[in-house]
Amino acid sequence: MKKLFVGAFILGAALLGSHQASAQSYKTAGGLFVDFGDGSTAVGPALKQSIGGPNALQGMVLFADNTVVLGGEYSYNKSIPGANGLDWNIGFGPQVWIGKDNSAFAIRPTLGLEYTIPSAPINIGLDWRPLWALSDGSNFAAGRFGLGLRYIFKR
Repeated sequence: MKKLFVGAFILGAALLGSHQASAQSYKTAGGLFVDFGDGSTAVGPALKQSIGGPNALQGMVLFADNTVVLGGEYSYNKSIPGANGLDWNIGFGPQVWIGKDNSAFAIRPTLGLEYTIPSAPINIGLDWRPLWALSDGSNFAAGRFGLGLRYIFKR
């Protein structure tokens, strides 16, 4: 699975150099984020903010089985030419899992797609979000995904 992960990010890096399309189609959006896949599901609020050009930051507070997840991530966002409202993104960020009996620190690389409905202030994103837990023996879970349902506050 680590080879698949590395291959996907090499592909993503190649895409960074090959597209000259514009950045994401909004400046600020917030809503519900669901982190799911292998292991427990975490749900909670998230806010994504453009920080200029194709760059954005996202913060989230997620809740799972007796666990609170605090996360932040950077993403590089680009439009897909000819697909109005559809963007791709690649990024990474840290997460802290705070549980009743233990805590963990993780790095979350991301690779995904977002669709902004052109006639409505709604954005939907789906990401592949492998979990690389560093604090408990460097465990790696490739089968993790994220679903973001956002309201666009500022275009």
